Amino acid sequence: MRKAWLIASAGIGGALGFIALLVFGTYMAAGTMANGTGGGSVGLAKGAVPATYQPLVQKWGNLCKAINPALLAAQLYQESGFNPRAKSPAKALGIAQFIPGTWATHGLDGDGDGDRDIWDPEDAIPSAASYDCKLAGYVKDAPGDPTKNMLAAYNAGAYAVIKYGGVPPYRETQNYVQTITNLSKSFAKPVGRVQPSQQAAAAIYFAQKKLGTPYLWGGNGTPEQGGRFDCSGLTLAAYRTVDITLPRVANDQYNAGPHPKREELLPGDLVFFSDDLTNSRAIRHVGIYVGGGYMINAPRAGAVIRFDPIDTPDYFGATRVTEDGAKAAPVKPTEV
Repeated sequence: MRKAWLIASAGIGGALGFIALLVFGTYMAAGTMANGTGGGSVGLAKGAVPATYQPLVQKWGNLCKAINPALLAAQLYQESGFNPRAKSPAKALGIAQFIPGTWATHGLDGDGDGDRDIWDPEDAIPSAASYDCKLAGYVKDAPGDPTKNMLAAYNAGAYAVIKYGGVPPYRETQNYVQTITNLSKSFAKPVGRVQPSQQAAAAIYFAQKKLGTPYLWGGNGTPEQGGRFDCSGLTLAAYRTVDITLPRVANDQYNAGPHPKREELLPGDLVFFSDDLTNSRAIRHVGIYVGGGYMINAPRAGAVIRFDPIDTPDYFGATRVTEDGAKAAPVKPTEV
């Protein structure tokens, strides 16, 4: 939920003209900049990993060539959402979701305190990196990309990778490899300009048509809800119009693409707000950037969908939504 900040004074007629220009400009930017550089690095994006775990992920993510900090972060996020007390129906435990039998063989005393604790991230995160590197060693002679083969071995076992000469033809394993590979891009600190999204203008167009609609906690815009939204319900609905399905909650939407810097923002980027600027899991509000330092958002109970400034003390960062990034981020029914 968004805190109350001063809003821009703008008539609806002027707002629609403003948005029309932005829509045109966004399409033009997408067309003229599509060939810009947008690579990644082993640095971690701002706040993408909770501050408590960031030094561990940065250190152990460089343990071997088959992994990097962003890839390790993506695995931990996919496995547990950085929850050190996570349990799965398959009895996988902790932040890295180790099965006890695997932990017994591969668990490390990462913090040197004399025990190997599956619930302790200071043991589990080093163990996850070490296990990845061991798997990479097991399948090093298999054809194909070493990192993808390592991820496939994590999911299906090294024998399957060796047997099939690379990622095996199992749908679950292929999806796992693709998901982690794509998701890792949202955890990597971008190098150079992040490419603009061609879908952004349509998302803005949807959101601007909702200006003046009353806020509803948990609102998804259904007829039963009177077409009302909460913050992440609005952004989800806006991008759904261009066949991109975002996660439901704001802090998961942060992982739906790479993260442009404040000075690189383009219309259509998602902008996020938090009381803890070191931890994306603490994000509590999201809006759609429209340019000029403003966003369209569903701010809070008692307010309506409106323009608000983004340069406030709780501004966390931004995400440039990509189709691959949205597919990789978990889509949960949970409401914010």
